[in-house]
Amino acid sequence: MSKQRNTRRLAMQVLYQIDVTGELDRDEILSNIDNEFDTPDVCAKAVDTALHAWVTHGTSDEQISLLAPDWPTYRQPPVDRAILRLAYYEMSSGQTPPKVAINEAVELAKNFASENSPAFINGVLDKLAKKVKPRRVAPEPQEQSEPADQWLDDAKTSD
Repeated sequence: MSKQRNTRRLAMQVLYQIDVTGELDRDEILSNIDNEFDTPDVCAKAVDTALHAWVTHGTSDEQISLLAPDWPTYRQPPVDRAILRLAYYEMSSGQTPPKVAINEAVELAKNFASENSPAFINGVLDKLAKKVKPRRVAPEPQEQSEPADQWLDDAKTSD
């Protein structure tokens, strides 16, 4: 499993833990993680990601409840809430392209949630991706100062 996927899995688990226990102290959360399976840097990044996602959980819950009025977040299983909140954070922060966030959320649901969760999460996040505007925008590509062909010619003659 890739480092990013491990970080995302652990961030979802930490969000679940925060939701259930209310614990928001970074050091306390880190001390409760079984780091037999994850490196310290994966654990730290996952906790930081989860805490950032928790900051936006009010907004994400509101948006999700508007899109799934029959299943507002308070009626959802805690695992589903954690997955949806993490995906919302990833999309809204500009950290992850929406399609990737949706794909990863569905994979988490397949591995950790109920049988119906992947389809529910996919449907909600697909609608959400059309509404969410990332806070950070990728920088515009810089114009090259010289054409690529010129650079190549310069490289050939610089011997």
